[in-house]
Amino acid sequence: MREAAFGLPLRGLRVLDLSRVLAGPYATTVLGDLGADVIKVEHPERGDDTRSWGPPFAGGESAYFLSANRNKRSVALDLKTPEGLKKARELAAGADVLVENMRRGALERLGLGYAALRERNPGLIYCSITGFGPGPDQGRPGYDFLVQARAGIMGITGWPGGPPTKVGVAVADVVCGLYAAVAVLAALRRRSETGEGARIEVPLFESALSWLANRAQEYLVSGVDTGRLGNDHPTIVPYRTFEASDKTFAVAVGNDAQFARLCRAIGREDLAEDGRFADNPGRVANREELVAELQKTFSGRTAAEWVQRIGEAGVPCGPVSSLAEVFSDPHVLGCGILREVDHPAAGALRMLASPLLVDGERPPIRRPPPTLGEHTDGAGWEAAPDGPG
Repeated sequence: MREAAFGLPLRGLRVLDLSRVLAGPYATTVLGDLGADVIKVEHPERGDDTRSWGPPFAGGESAYFLSANRNKRSVALDLKTPEGLKKARELAAGADVLVENMRRGALERLGLGYAALRERNPGLIYCSITGFGPGPDQGRPGYDFLVQARAGIMGITGWPGGPPTKVGVAVADVVCGLYAAVAVLAALRRRSETGEGARIEVPLFESALSWLANRAQEYLVSGVDTGRLGNDHPTIVPYRTFEASDKTFAVAVGNDAQFARLCRAIGREDLAEDGRFADNPGRVANREELVAELQKTFSGRTAAEWVQRIGEAGVPCGPVSSLAEVFSDPHVLGCGILREVDHPAAGALRMLASPLLVDGERPPIRRPPPTLGEHTDGAGWEAAPDGPG
């Protein structure tokens, strides 16, 4: 894969990252992957909160921090000191984009709010990630776990009759970060035409609400809360996990033609011919009977056998993988998303790169996640954005 040929469309743009934990750093990682020069400002002693979120650690850096801070430079500044504040204002004056997730009003009190900074830098795109947007709870802090609970994600995750369950990664933070990156890119596009900057707010709670997608719309249409369904889909059957003779695997039938092919592949043409299961609404209405019949059949062979047989029939299916299995999966090893970078403290470090492909190529990891304050002194603050750190 010819990484050097990737165009890095944000090359030459500077992003001032005043965020921490995950939503903000995730957004600035996306921008950094696309070529932006991301300067991450951290407290000289504490750094980003996630630097201490471990174990595991690599070279003293937490895996959590490493996951969301590639392609950045770290500058250590204490914003409560005149010197640190002065330097931050200088960085903001030369930035194209500023991303922050401080408590509402905190940066305004420091003279780093949008109104103050735009006087010196009218083209600045200022993106604030907040807990809650306009409304009764504006100003309240937000954390992914609490937002997953309140926004209904836990209410639809887990097994029927079981306890509410969070998603295994901080999905509210991730989707919020992605929305922030999209909004920044849109504002950059507008600025290229008008020269105007923008004030962007991306609330964590509302981002999580949007992640409900079809489940939200189903409730708004029907008024029925179907709650937790385990691995079942509320409106598509069969679209769930099954137990083979040795382990669990997943089958995702998206239409009637796929269901007919599934039945042929597993030797159960009788199910395709049964009027109860002829179309998807019928399969949804008779979910329990169909699932029981399929499970009876699937228990007779291994997951690998079923995945091969069903996959050859053109029906989506696959194993339920552990992380060890994920990172030995031939596709993961062969698609180019797993990279090794040289980290100043951890040495050779395996990381996930960007999932984006442009002209068949992924953005390179130009910089490993920085150590705290690595680029504060002696790094050439005005170095070329794509230069070595």
